[in-house]
Amino acid sequence: MLRFRRLLGFLRPYRRAVFVSFAFAAAAMVATVAIPWLTGRAIDSTHSGDRTELIWLAVGVGVAGLLRLALSVARRLVAGRVSLAVEYDLREQLYGHLQSLELGFFDHQQTGQLMSRVTVDLQAVRFFLGYGLIFIGQALFTIILAGIAMFLLQPGLAAIALAPVPFVVLIAFRFGHRSRPANQEVQQRIAELTAEAEENVSGVRVVKAFAREQRQQERFDHRVARVFEQSMIATRLQAFYAPFIGFLPNLGLAAILFVGGRQVIDGTLTVGEFTAFYAYLLLLISPMRTLGYLLGASQRAAASGARIFQLLDRAPAMSVPDDAGPLPPGDGRVELRGVSLAFEGARQRALSDVDLVVEAGTTIALVGATGAGKTALVSLLPRLYDVTEGEVLIDGADVRQVDPRALRSEIAVVTDDPFLFSATVHDNIAYARPDATREEVELAARRARADGFVQELPDGYDTMIGERGLTLSGGQRQRVAIARALLANPRILVLDDATSAVDASTEREIKAALREVMAGRTTFVIAHRLSTISLADEIVVLERGRIVARGSHDELVESDELYAEIAQKGLPDLVPTQEAVGQ
Repeated sequence: MLRFRRLLGFLRPYRRAVFVSFAFAAAAMVATVAIPWLTGRAIDSTHSGDRTELIWLAVGVGVAGLLRLALSVARRLVAGRVSLAVEYDLREQLYGHLQSLELGFFDHQQTGQLMSRVTVDLQAVRFFLGYGLIFIGQALFTIILAGIAMFLLQPGLAAIALAPVPFVVLIAFRFGHRSRPANQEVQQRIAELTAEAEENVSGVRVVKAFAREQRQQERFDHRVARVFEQSMIATRLQAFYAPFIGFLPNLGLAAILFVGGRQVIDGTLTVGEFTAFYAYLLLLISPMRTLGYLLGASQRAAASGARIFQLLDRAPAMSVPDDAGPLPPGDGRVELRGVSLAFEGARQRALSDVDLVVEAGTTIALVGATGAGKTALVSLLPRLYDVTEGEVLIDGADVRQVDPRALRSEIAVVTDDPFLFSATVHDNIAYARPDATREEVELAARRARADGFVQELPDGYDTMIGERGLTLSGGQRQRVAIARALLANPRILVLDDATSAVDASTEREIKAALREVMAGRTTFVIAHRLSTISLADEIVVLERGRIVARGSHDELVESDELYAEIAQKGLPDLVPTQEAVGQ
């Protein structure tokens, strides 16, 4: 019940429209209920021979029909607007809430699961709030008004005809109680199916490369079968209960034909009254049948609402002070004081008691084996994650006291697998600064050594890039991502293996551009090539989340066994020349 109350809360901004919609539905049902009564009177007037009354009654039936038509159209327009408005609000609220959640939340979520909640689940809630409630109200209006009219015509006969109604209500509630968990499981399995489909499409290159189409087809078939099996459970419940809900009014119909027919024969009931009574009972059958379907829809909406509320109730783990402002003026001095970081669900810390000071304008290379904590460290700078212990200071300000948007506008990150949007090359570069001019975008591309290949594309900077940038090579994507970072003109630049996908020749070009850009700018470089590490003023070696050494390449080769091993095994293709070391 609490879940339904929360769902109804989405209608609060549209109370007036909902009231108008219910009013139109009630008025339409009054006109509908008037038609059988007018029809019965018209039949009796044919027996009495009153032609004038017959004409007026026929006109009344036509007017009632037109009123019903106009009111139904108006009700559907109002209800449709409410439905779409609720959907609009829900989509905005859900997306806004997802945007407010920290990166750690998405580390443990499947994209398909989230997509299912903002599409399939949202549609179920939208239908129930926008139409289902009105249809339920309309069905109840019909039952009540038709029942009143039947009692006014013949109380005894009405009692017989309406005797099955309590049983209909009882079965409907029983159906709702049993179908709720079944429908909730259906929604969950649909979400799993959506996640499977999304993963297959996103990873289509890997699937094709390893010729695993058949395996993926089998996995997808398994998910489809699970949805089918659970849907059949929900369908069997509806197949069992819905016919009973439709059958019980027919018992009342049979009783009316037997009892009412005898009263007509005995002369205690006119043919017109019997016809009206019969029409009212037929009028009741459809709402009672619809009630079963609508109760099923309400249970689906409740199940979907539970999944939506589960997402909305997930509070952001990162708090932002009300008085959070921008970073103070500075050139990008970074200080980590006793920093430790533990990811949710991880057995050991990613970082442990890290102390590090990087003066403004310095380039630091982070080196270490996979899992040493390099990416975890640089992720703390834009506050993608919060420290478990300690402080991260930029130009003297604790990043937890700074407005995240202002903080991240001063830090640009280029990763080894850059993400590009399904947009033009220009728009992907300008994503860092949407107000940038065309000249500024092209200048950033030239500095990232991307202008050459961009000019060769069919439409140059206006060429559409496929989803995730798959129409470009890995090196081209990295150069576009570097251009995007350069356009942001950040205080701090993070290059997380940013030249891993380019060849040696292109890397030399990009390195020359980066050296120009990094001058006077605080830069963190994570790399596995000595040629890239040589850009750094100083090298920091991490092992199991701790800083174990710090110094120049030559110093570390002589003094640190771990770095010497990394340099020997991890960088076998490049031997530091005197020129490279001096750079």
